Amino acid sequence: MSYSAIEKMRQEHRERFGKDVGPFVPQLIDKEARGMDLKSAALRFLEKRCTDLRHSAETEKREQEEHIYLGTSLLPNQIPYNMQMDLDRLCMKNELSRFIDSGVAEDAYTVYFSFMEMFIGRDGRSQSMVELLSEFESNASSLLMSHRDHYSHSVYVFALGLAIFETNAWYRKVFSRAYGFKDGGEGQESANAFLEYWGLAALFHDVGYPFEIPFEQVLSYFEVDKKKRGKDSVYIAYKNVKPLIQFSREDRARLKELYGRSFTDLADFLAFAITEKLGKDYGLTEESLEKKIRSKPGHPEENNYFMDHAFFSAGRLYQELAKIIGHGKLQKYHMDALSAILLHNSLFKFAVVGYKSDHLKAPLKADRHPLAWMLMLCDELQCWDRTAYGRNSRDELHPMAVDFNFAGESIRAVYYYDQGESEKIRQYKLDYDAWEQAGKDPEKEPRLKAYSDMAEPKQRFRRDIGQIVDLRHCPLTVKPSMRRANHRVKHTFLSTSNFLHIYNFAVALHARYVFQGKEKKATQEEMEREFNRLSLEYKLSNINQVRSFDTYLNAIDCFYTDRPVDFDMLTEFTDEMVQRFAPLEHERWVTDHQNMGWTAGNEYETLPLAPGVKDEKKERKDLRERMRMHKLTLNADADEETIRKHYESLPPVEQEKDSLPFNSMLKLLKKYDGVRIYRLR
Repeated sequence: MSYSAIEKMRQEHRERFGKDVGPFVPQLIDKEARGMDLKSAALRFLEKRCTDLRHSAETEKREQEEHIYLGTSLLPNQIPYNMQMDLDRLCMKNELSRFIDSGVAEDAYTVYFSFMEMFIGRDGRSQSMVELLSEFESNASSLLMSHRDHYSHSVYVFALGLAIFETNAWYRKVFSRAYGFKDGGEGQESANAFLEYWGLAALFHDVGYPFEIPFEQVLSYFEVDKKKRGKDSVYIAYKNVKPLIQFSREDRARLKELYGRSFTDLADFLAFAITEKLGKDYGLTEESLEKKIRSKPGHPEENNYFMDHAFFSAGRLYQELAKIIGHGKLQKYHMDALSAILLHNSLFKFAVVGYKSDHLKAPLKADRHPLAWMLMLCDELQCWDRTAYGRNSRDELHPMAVDFNFAGESIRAVYYYDQGESEKIRQYKLDYDAWEQAGKDPEKEPRLKAYSDMAEPKQRFRRDIGQIVDLRHCPLTVKPSMRRANHRVKHTFLSTSNFLHIYNFAVALHARYVFQGKEKKATQEEMEREFNRLSLEYKLSNINQVRSFDTYLNAIDCFYTDRPVDFDMLTEFTDEMVQRFAPLEHERWVTDHQNMGWTAGNEYETLPLAPGVKDEKKERKDLRERMRMHKLTLNADADEETIRKHYESLPPVEQEKDSLPFNSMLKLLKKYDGVRIYRLR
């Protein structure tokens, strides 16, 4: 039973009303239920393995004793708490599905949002961290010689880890044994824990990139003339990292309780934690490792003139977790995620294992640090569909797509390159043949990164991964191929906005209903308070409406932006505009409801209520949320044309729900600095 609380409510309704009126849940399609590809395996993990995720037997008992519901849907106390938890998981599955199909940053945003709301902190308290990463990266990294996206990349890494856990029984056993679960990796307890532990490591492993980018910018400025970085390079270093790694008094006490000893700061702790796991295998000492860790931000000359973003990612995530979860409340798995993040980039490769040196040590075994093993593997595998920002990166040939097959507890990957770049590949093959015939001088070997790393006989891409992580129990094969690029799935339009405004935009969209006609009186705090009363499902509905808005505006020759532009600002939608985009909004609303298992009908308005109900109107609204039935939606088998005809058949008062509030939203947006809507003509 994938969604046990939803099924329990369905059974209660069946017994109460004598017929099956829901709630229903959309099931995985046949391909996803059995497939061994990335999307099928990741979605199957979320639906089939993570049953009863975040359920609370204590809360359920209180609901039964007090005859109340403690879960939130459109409003608080409308549904059982555990049913809300089931719906949250369904939300995450839908958002991850959408992201894997598109790979765009806006879809990555909702995966981040879902995870943070479920496991870190509600009310948007932790969003600025990942939003700033995306904005800083896209705006600053174009000045670098070599740089590619790390925002969508992290969500792909997250999905890869879920797929490997789902399909590899060996890794499941390793993880469950490491964290003391007695289900051998086959039960919901270990799966639910993996989702949280892995999500922390995967989604936040690159949030320190805003520290590395300025360092690389300075070097790039002086490397235009092809000079190699070294003692003659001009570089920057970071001082006073204390605010990033310092422990509060409560956290020091908590860590002493967990580990039996005191730590001065995060660098001190991480040196201990990594040595405890890896010291015996690699001859590490706490003293030497702590010195290396502390050299990362302030002494690039001791680290081959590179800045390690992993140090800053670990520090940034620690401070965020301590602030939101609460000082003195951290768990061992939080700290394990931090050590995995610190290891994933250069620390393990160069300071521990001796990567690309004459003194290469054995690759990391998964049982030594399951999260670090998975993070390093998935971080290397995820090299496809990454926006190239750097000057050299835009000229290099990188894979645009990939097909994974995880059958047989192995990984078989076919990386696809744009067929439009076939001339580069043809020339590389000619150059490689000529190089072989000329004697294979290592200094003159032709390269076409990353294609050559996968196509050359020695399989540099596969070999390098095998030097970092032990692949004996998870064999990896890699093959390059070509096909035509398809950019339609990206749904790219003229509208663009700083990610920091997506949340504000969604708040304003919700407030248009609450404050319609009272826009001048609505404060930003009131608008956010109303938004944060919603469940994750309804928050995402507003956010997804924001993400669909570029489509609507494109249909009426408008666009939104947070930048000053020489176009006329739109102050009101005309009737003609509304007639064009209102059907699109209705289609989005219906599709969202279909994906979340809502069915068409009005029985929540006609079925008999329990005796003694004081507020019939409220009770019927609550019943609608528990039945997940709505008179204005359509069942899951309705296609786009059916939805359009359904909209046209609605009475004007219902059609206006998809149009009238948009002008109210225009007024509310002015309360936030940034996003405005403009007309192309």
